[in-house]
Amino acid sequence: MIGWYTAAQIVVAVAAGVLCLVLGFAGRRPSDLSVGSLALVVLLLIAQVVVAVIAPLVGNPPSGSLLEFWVYLVSAVLLPPAAVFWALLERSRWSTVIMGVAALSVAIMVWRMHVIWTVQVA
Repeated sequence: MIGWYTAAQIVVAVAAGVLCLVLGFAGRRPSDLSVGSLALVVLLLIAQVVVAVIAPLVGNPPSGSLLEFWVYLVSAVLLPPAAVFWALLERSRWSTVIMGVAALSVAIMVWRMHVIWTVQVA
């Protein structure tokens, strides 16, 4: 995966996570801002799905386990919508905190996917 795109994903996920954590600890319930920040994280991940499908076809296969990469990617794509769904059902300040934790977890998964694709030897 491209380094700058990975960095952008991590920055957006960390920013969304910090935003949600701050809003949650400040006592705010899920808002358009917190949900929108996670939606941006998911849009970046969907673009990565497209790149991950095309890259091996054009001669850029991953350096590590393809199975591990896809498990991380699918988990990362499903985690924010699940957190948002639960947050909108519960509508408490703690559900906003959970959205923040989900976004930070995605940042870690994105870094791991980058390592699998570019650095790790199978």
